[in-house]
Amino acid sequence: MADRSKGLDVSLEQDAPIPLNARLRCEPGQVLALVGPSGSGKSTILSAIAGLRNIANGRISCNGSVWYDSAKHINMATRLRRVGFVFQSYALFPHLSALANVMEGLGSGYRGSRENRARELLELVRLGGLEARRPSELSGGQQQRVAVARALARDPNVLLLDEPFSSVDRVTRQRLHRELGHLRGELQMPIVLVTHDLEEAVQLGDRMSILHRGHTLQEGAPRDIMARPANREVARLVDLKNIFQARIAAQRPGAGITALVWGSTTLEAGYAPGFAAGDLVDWVIPSGRVILHRRRRPSRGIRENPVRGRVESMVALGDTVTVAIKVDSLDGYPLFMSMPVHAAERNSVAPGERVGVSLIRDDIHIMPAQQSETRDDASADI
Repeated sequence: MADRSKGLDVSLEQDAPIPLNARLRCEPGQVLALVGPSGSGKSTILSAIAGLRNIANGRISCNGSVWYDSAKHINMATRLRRVGFVFQSYALFPHLSALANVMEGLGSGYRGSRENRARELLELVRLGGLEARRPSELSGGQQQRVAVARALARDPNVLLLDEPFSSVDRVTRQRLHRELGHLRGELQMPIVLVTHDLEEAVQLGDRMSILHRGHTLQEGAPRDIMARPANREVARLVDLKNIFQARIAAQRPGAGITALVWGSTTLEAGYAPGFAAGDLVDWVIPSGRVILHRRRRPSRGIRENPVRGRVESMVALGDTVTVAIKVDSLDGYPLFMSMPVHAAERNSVAPGERVGVSLIRDDIHIMPAQQSETRDDASADI
């Protein structure tokens, strides 16, 4: 069990001006990625943690110290919360050197050698030798690291990062990702990262919190959320394309199987307790777990959930191609499959061609049904 006296605990609620119903927990040494569309409340939550924004109801504690508790009328001043905050714009003083910028972060109460400590922090973020340069003389990645060093100058209990990599190119971003991973191991403090980049959240986050309109929809390990979203809304927010509806045909717990009726096709999924035969459900499968049948090679059986259809379109991105398949006897939304470009070429996958695929049983995830906005399911035909 986690030691609740360590780490960051946040619970925030209000109806206006920005609706919030958010819960999050971040352990020391972890990165918690807050993910959601614009306006979902990500930056508002960071501001509330730092004490820069008042929230109507809730509680914020860090390492056992209560920073905010609306019920007990506790609201610790921003300067006392020991928060390191890296803004999207970095907010460096343009007329000061990197060293002087970091020294500003130390504040007037620092009792040691301010210059020596600032130099130590610049070394920590691998900027030794660049102390005299002003922000205009540094690259975007270097400016970001100065901002991190300045945030760490406060000797914070938590580090807040508000889309810190959005202003740099992809190569620099990847390098900064590696450096954040290095820092995380050394700092051993909760790190909360706001990002709109799902790939970045999965790569950097030990945990991920999905937000929509101020509400926490799901929190957990990134790959768990990607494979097993709580509902259709979460599946959409993490960019899962294969979201459909079906009915439970049968439950066979002894065999570890839940059978689904999807249009005129019966699918086998891993056993999903909590549903009964006849229930309408949503289900999802990652496009990478839709497996192409090789030409002139039969399916290995019903456990693979063989499905046939015609290729509607193909979109290549780098070495991977996403294929949209119009499934036989199923109206509406296509089934998506992703695969290496060379595999598509070798198997003559092209628009208009007929293909067979298998939907891997254990990768089909069943969720409670939500109202479908488009006719992307077969429920009307069941």
